[in-house]
Amino acid sequence: MASDNRAQSIAIAVTGASGAMYAARTLAALLARGVHVELVVSEYGRRLLRDELGEQASVDRIVPFLVEKYGPDVSAGSVTLHGNRDLGATLASGSHLCAGMAIVPCSMKTLAGVAHGLSRNLVERAADVMLKERRPLVIVPRETPMSLPQLKNMVLCAEAGAHILPAMPAYYQLPKTIDDLADFMAGKILSALGFDHDLYPPWTGQVRP
Repeated sequence: MASDNRAQSIAIAVTGASGAMYAARTLAALLARGVHVELVVSEYGRRLLRDELGEQASVDRIVPFLVEKYGPDVSAGSVTLHGNRDLGATLASGSHLCAGMAIVPCSMKTLAGVAHGLSRNLVERAADVMLKERRPLVIVPRETPMSLPQLKNMVLCAEAGAHILPAMPAYYQLPKTIDDLADFMAGKILSALGFDHDLYPPWTGQVRP
């Protein structure tokens, strides 16, 4: 993708693993770049947003929450909210020209569903569409420790063409706040989707003072 990311359509799925701040920061960064985000939130993803970010971050209020937290640039983009049970949604079809998808955070249940092509809900079906159409699919698992079945499911997804991007922020950029860690993960997700960003400094060979 070119540096001018306007008018791009990207799917973001939020599921029930801990790490709501990663989802929020990724959403805000995409919207600030003028991206149209197609948002799918699982039942437990909805609870996650409320539990970790507060009632003001509920799905129906997510854009005003992001504008308040990250600034007015977030208003440059737009959001279409899809129901996770709606397997007739546009995201369920390869004919819908969505440029890529990130599942952030990705629960182990969702990981298993994607790994085995179950398509039980829209998150899983949309991920399956990304794989079959050879479009970028970024999976951000947030779990520790991991069982052998979970590790095998990540391998299956990687073999199918997904980017496995665990929620493991780096520290060479000397983060001062939790938001700095969210910036790093959001930047990694944007890079995997092909977007330019300045959410964290690139490694220069030495830790900056």
